[in-house]
Amino acid sequence: MHRSFPSLLAASLLLAIQTVSAQDAPFHCGANELGRMGSIISGHPERLQEIAQAEAELEHFTQAYVQDASRDEDDNIYIIPVVFHIIHNNGAENISDDQVRDAIRVMNEDFNKLNSNWMNVQPEFLGIVADMEVTFRLAQLDPNGNCTSGITRTVSTLTYDGDQNMKNLINWPRNRYLNIWVAANAGGAAGYSMYPSSVAGPWGAAADGIVVLSNYVGAIGTSNPDRSHTLSHEAGHWLNLKHCWGDSNEPGLPSNCQMDDNVSDTPNTKGWTSCNLRGASCGSAVDNVENFMEYSYCSKMFTNGQKARVHAALNSSTAGRNNLWTASNLALTGVNTEPEICAVQFTSTERTICAGQSVTFTDQSYNGVTEWAWTFEGGDPATANTATPTVTFNNPGLYNVGLTVGNGSENLGVTEQAYIRVLPQNGVPIPFSEGFEGVGNLASTEWQVDDPNSDGTFLVSSAAAYTGSSSVMVANAASKAGRSDALLSTTIDITSDPPAVLSFRYAFAKRSNSNEDALRVYVSRDCGQTWSLRRALVGDGLVTAPNTGSSFTPNGPDQWGYNETSAISGLFEVTNLRIKFVFESDGGNNLWLDDINLNGASVGIAESGERGGGLFVVPNPATDHMVVSTWLADGGAVNVELLDLLGRPVRVVDQGVHPPGSAKWSVDLSGLPAGMYLVRMQRSGGVQMARFTKE
Repeated sequence: MHRSFPSLLAASLLLAIQTVSAQDAPFHCGANELGRMGSIISGHPERLQEIAQAEAELEHFTQAYVQDASRDEDDNIYIIPVVFHIIHNNGAENISDDQVRDAIRVMNEDFNKLNSNWMNVQPEFLGIVADMEVTFRLAQLDPNGNCTSGITRTVSTLTYDGDQNMKNLINWPRNRYLNIWVAANAGGAAGYSMYPSSVAGPWGAAADGIVVLSNYVGAIGTSNPDRSHTLSHEAGHWLNLKHCWGDSNEPGLPSNCQMDDNVSDTPNTKGWTSCNLRGASCGSAVDNVENFMEYSYCSKMFTNGQKARVHAALNSSTAGRNNLWTASNLALTGVNTEPEICAVQFTSTERTICAGQSVTFTDQSYNGVTEWAWTFEGGDPATANTATPTVTFNNPGLYNVGLTVGNGSENLGVTEQAYIRVLPQNGVPIPFSEGFEGVGNLASTEWQVDDPNSDGTFLVSSAAAYTGSSSVMVANAASKAGRSDALLSTTIDITSDPPAVLSFRYAFAKRSNSNEDALRVYVSRDCGQTWSLRRALVGDGLVTAPNTGSSFTPNGPDQWGYNETSAISGLFEVTNLRIKFVFESDGGNNLWLDDINLNGASVGIAESGERGGGLFVVPNPATDHMVVSTWLADGGAVNVELLDLLGRPVRVVDQGVHPPGSAKWSVDLSGLPAGMYLVRMQRSGGVQMARFTKE
């Protein structure tokens, strides 16, 4: 049945599909949720009229194209260059190249009648199953003519929004490529797309394409075969196909019988969310439940009528669809030539390991690679000729990794210097102390940095320090909101004197009261394979200085805080313990770290200077009073005071001169609120500190 198409303002501008499985409740469709287009539509009511006119013109062109059957007998094979933009925050949404390539495979099977189950459709529709003659190919040349795999990767927390702001991060010219954005969230849908007429104006270019959940891409990896046809459904919308029931947001409504998809050979239907193969509605003998434009979870086919409508869209200038498959554009995007090896690159499961551990490497070179020749300095094996070898490194050091790839006629190679760092299984002994004194850069130390956004991370600075003249800092600004950086230690052996306590100095200021920046401290008992959170300073809990609009540099010891972890013991009493500081930006100000110490039970907690005598507190926990004791190697002035965990003085114990030898102070704790505190002793030889609890 064919009905007149509805007006644009009642029609669907935005379409969303499918749930995780047939047993789950369906996602709500995004029809008419114009907010998805953000500022493109918001505040521009005149664009609704432009869209309405574009829809009417495209529908007129489509109906004329469909009625002139000879126009659809030109045997054109429409090739569409595609680029996948993986928007991720280093999570599971950062899917593999193989999963993307599998998605292209599924789309091409669905659009070219190559899916193995099409012949199982209900007999009423077997004769109209269409080979759509549309082929999708990953681009081999980017908009600047450079070599590409047709896959880009952008790190951004906007992956959790999946909205127009995310699309604005990256989009290639829509008259040359089909843009597909892969995200962790698609606004409550498995995917959504725009009709060509909805984005016809030049202002619509940034919204033109498909957004899809990362676990609905292809049939492998984080996805599965049941979810794999989502992109075929969305590509149908992108090529001007409606749902089989029309533009309603919800399938199954009786009112859907008053709509239609403007395709003559798809029976009028209310729409289906289950695979009721003999389902019938709206007066039809049987509905085309197995159509890719349904929600039935058993999609297998497009119809000949849908094919004609898609070909009409591809021959229309609306949204530049008629330029995509031209010979000139196929040459510009590189999809009409045999794959040519133009880039050698690889990834690995780890970059830093301990001696004796293994790493799996994965080739990500492009395009058309069939041969591999790996070299692994310090590795066992030292060479390999598969795409994903696994290698063990038995000795500490920095090692190069080389890869040469070929396709039978050409070869290209690369060697990554110092690609694998192998740490000793038996690390440096405690006490471990780091004040970053005399250090030019972190690359020359036992510390590593992780900068996933490549936008600047922890670096040594002489602009401020709590002790000495150097510390490390992260330059933080509003532009870094949502990003994180990490500082990671080498391996440390704490087995000689457990339990151990990690202490550190830090300084931080907000830019505005709303900032919720965080510093999290982790330890690992397996050389960094897994991490355990030991301390989290978030928002106000991280602040040590007043809000600062300009770049924050701590001005004196009063703008530094002190913190320490609980005792590191039990399963964590290992020879290859590692420490990780992770700073998570919320657009606040700079973070500073200094005096990182890991000390065992017999040494106590000493920030700098002499440690021989230690600083001891009994009883601990204490109630009304406690005794602080130490051994003074030299006589002189001593300042003993109690601090809160931010390093702020709360009570003076002693400010006097003491001779060498044993020193002891009885401390009255009455009136001090219950909680955790520090006792600090300062003298010319340095500073010593210990933690205690007031009950």
